[in-house]
Amino acid sequence: MGEIQNRPFQLSFNASLKVGFQGSRVTSDGGLILVRELDERLGFGELIAQHLTDFRGKNAQLGFADLLRQSVYSRLAGYEDLNDAKRLSQDPAFRLIGLEKIWDRGAALTSRLQSFETEILAEDANFAGLAGLSRALIAKAEALDSGYRTVLDMDSTEIPVYGEQEQSAYNGHFESTCYHPLLLFNRDGDCLAAKLRPGNVHSAEGWEELLLPEIEGQQKLGKEVVFRADAAFAKPEIYEALEERGVKYAIRIPANENLDRDVGELLPSRAGVRFYNKRGTAEQWIKEGKQAVKMTRLSCHRFRSNKVRLWLSILAYNLGNLWRQLVLPKGIGTWSLTSLQQRLVKTAGRLVKHARYYWLLLAESHLTRRLFGSMLRRMEGLPLPAG
Repeated sequence: MGEIQNRPFQLSFNASLKVGFQGSRVTSDGGLILVRELDERLGFGELIAQHLTDFRGKNAQLGFADLLRQSVYSRLAGYEDLNDAKRLSQDPAFRLIGLEKIWDRGAALTSRLQSFETEILAEDANFAGLAGLSRALIAKAEALDSGYRTVLDMDSTEIPVYGEQEQSAYNGHFESTCYHPLLLFNRDGDCLAAKLRPGNVHSAEGWEELLLPEIEGQQKLGKEVVFRADAAFAKPEIYEALEERGVKYAIRIPANENLDRDVGELLPSRAGVRFYNKRGTAEQWIKEGKQAVKMTRLSCHRFRSNKVRLWLSILAYNLGNLWRQLVLPKGIGTWSLTSLQQRLVKTAGRLVKHARYYWLLLAESHLTRRLFGSMLRRMEGLPLPAG
């Protein structure tokens, strides 16, 4: 019976062509192996152990870090629904990103991954730890930057929701029922902090919770801090907080015809205007998060579970952004995360098992042997700090 099932198909239009199915031996996401190598060099596994806690006991079949990587990497590969986990559990790329013991057994199925995300990661300690984990990952790259200045961009965005989801609400500005998260980025596009909020809050609500700790942390490192934001953040309390801490800022103010007339002749020559206009890149980073790592896929009923899902998307975004910053050659260093996903992550491969080792045979398309080797050499040359 097995021989019949494995027998190749023959097609009438070409007698020389045979078609077979290799099942779990083929992948469409072979490029994830490169991200996994960067993850190793950044010490992501050690950071997971430092910031998150496994409450499941000693008999858990799948490792905590393996489950977290599966959640993060599936988003980085563009899979927005946990129902994909059933198929991905046998995908070679998703098996190989985990510990060796799951290479043959397979990764987590949908039900296990769902309980991991909505229950284990939603525990108080782990929920707080997700933000710390993401920030610690970025700190590994920041340690390589000898610059004296840190530029911070803050913005809010709309995440439409459907159905009866906790704390979703109608937002008149966006004209939709939504969540209204607040996000903080640095000039490299790393998402430093985030807060999922109900849909009907003001754009600036909760700014101090995200911004002030980041300012203090950067100043302790001896960095000069500069802040940029849109008109929603033109609030006296924000000005006062920034000025008290010696932070320079460029914040747009609401339209004012009298002011526009008085300062109009000064605007073309002001470096501050050019600096502020670069703030628009924050909107592009948010757009990348929505398109590439499914930041908008917050479909759980519980608000807390959706907070976890947002942080998993941010972890995926940051890992992809660090791949772009630290590893990509100059010729493709400006590719969007969507381009990286479609051209590099989406690389077909076949897993071949030998007696003592595995071969992952990748199709040479956008991800060529030369490019693969170039990225590996860049990783090997990163002077990353320990711990």
